[in-house]
Amino acid sequence: MTRPALGRLAPLLFCLLLPVAATATDYRVLQDQSTLAFTATFQGAPFQGNFAQWQAAIRFDPAHLAGSRFDVTVDTTSASTGDTDRDGALPGADFFNATRYPEAHYVATEFVRAGAQVIAHGQLTLRGVAHPLDLTVTFARQPGGTALMDVTGTLKRLDYGVGGGEYADTSVIGNAVTVNAHLALAPK
Repeated sequence: MTRPALGRLAPLLFCLLLPVAATATDYRVLQDQSTLAFTATFQGAPFQGNFAQWQAAIRFDPAHLAGSRFDVTVDTTSASTGDTDRDGALPGADFFNATRYPEAHYVATEFVRAGAQVIAHGQLTLRGVAHPLDLTVTFARQPGGTALMDVTGTLKRLDYGVGGGEYADTSVIGNAVTVNAHLALAPK
């Protein structure tokens, strides 16, 4: 093939590759139908909580994982467990230290298929400390272009300094915290 022929073919090949690179859909979260929650243990008994204020930028397509991305910011002052004492302690210096670190931030840019599931490889920054955090993702398209997404993952709270001081004892408050989100999504 001659150079002039290659020069004419290059733009065509580039145009053919564009749809492959940009196939993941950008979604907005329907906040009134979505939850961001966590489960932990206190003296061996599980308790649940949630965050009332958070934002998520989601680009996802299970058939084209390379173009997918999560970027989630959580207002740590909005944590609630339904227990007055615990809810009063969570924003404090021993737990989220919300005065100094009012937000937690999770970013995932790599997604891999693991059998029927998708795993999001990302990084959670909480209390100024960043660690890798993998999330299992379940995704289902709904009629009208909307979608439902459920994600779950487990972190070690002490890795982030959550529950320091007298609360560092894992026989009182378990170290493992499971994060769960149920997201109703609409394409942007």
